[in-house]
Amino acid sequence: MNGTRLAVTHRTTYRYSTLVETAQHLATIRPLDLPWQRVLAHRERIEPAPSYQTSRRDAFGNEVLYFSFDAPHDYLQMTSETSVLLTPRYATLEAKDTQPWEDVAHMLRYAAGGAFLAESEFCFASPNIALQPELRAYALESFVPGTPILAGAIDLMHRIHADFAYRPSATSFDTPAARAFELRHGVCQDFAQVMIGCLRSIGLAVRYVSGYLRNDPPEGAAPMIGADASHAWVSLYVPWAPSAGWIDLDPTNDVLADQGHVTLAVGRDYTDVSLLRGVILGGGAHQVDVAVNVNAE
Repeated sequence: MNGTRLAVTHRTTYRYSTLVETAQHLATIRPLDLPWQRVLAHRERIEPAPSYQTSRRDAFGNEVLYFSFDAPHDYLQMTSETSVLLTPRYATLEAKDTQPWEDVAHMLRYAAGGAFLAESEFCFASPNIALQPELRAYALESFVPGTPILAGAIDLMHRIHADFAYRPSATSFDTPAARAFELRHGVCQDFAQVMIGCLRSIGLAVRYVSGYLRNDPPEGAAPMIGADASHAWVSLYVPWAPSAGWIDLDPTNDVLADQGHVTLAVGRDYTDVSLLRGVILGGGAHQVDVAVNVNAE
């Protein structure tokens, strides 16, 4: 089979200082099947064994796992193991040949009596991303009138990569894009949300993507930033693009997301696709350990 086959292992462990009496959780740990990403095998383990477990598709098409505990426990460990086959997405793509960005923004704009485009749902503000004048002004430096949409997005990606510093622990999971833009530093989540805010502020449709990076780069290739944990990048709607109308860009590493990126889930921002969320009774303080490995099979 043509393409790159990768094995993904993601283990997250929570250790609580006191017993958790009951708990309910939502987890996003099952990678998506996509035109360029085929899930060959997947299994997951949750310890201790949940009292109840089920799954559903959310509004964005992600498979979300729900599980709960009705017995006391002092730790929680989730392990996900996946084998995926990634095929090249951009072999025939030319950024200069994509549509002028204004035409795409106009297409996505609401008009009474006009056709509804599902992609337009990703044009608006979301919990972590406000559409502010500062983001629009920054974006327009890359999007002068008539600029092909992908050429402008790639230029914006280059600028964010150059202007922002990657600093682990400098921000938190709920840092708004506007704050990260002021700081000019953060982690992959911040790079992605700043770029999304810039693009949405000029009327374009952009998704937040969570996933993984290959951490055994091919011979001669430099390791990618953020490969030791889960990762985040952006997906821009480019009509008639060969990869199902969406082009993925990784501003943290300044590359198009292709055969080194495994897609886990998509949403408006981090709040839609966080790995684990929920409600617990008890637990006191907790310690979290995360281990991610993505290697060629």
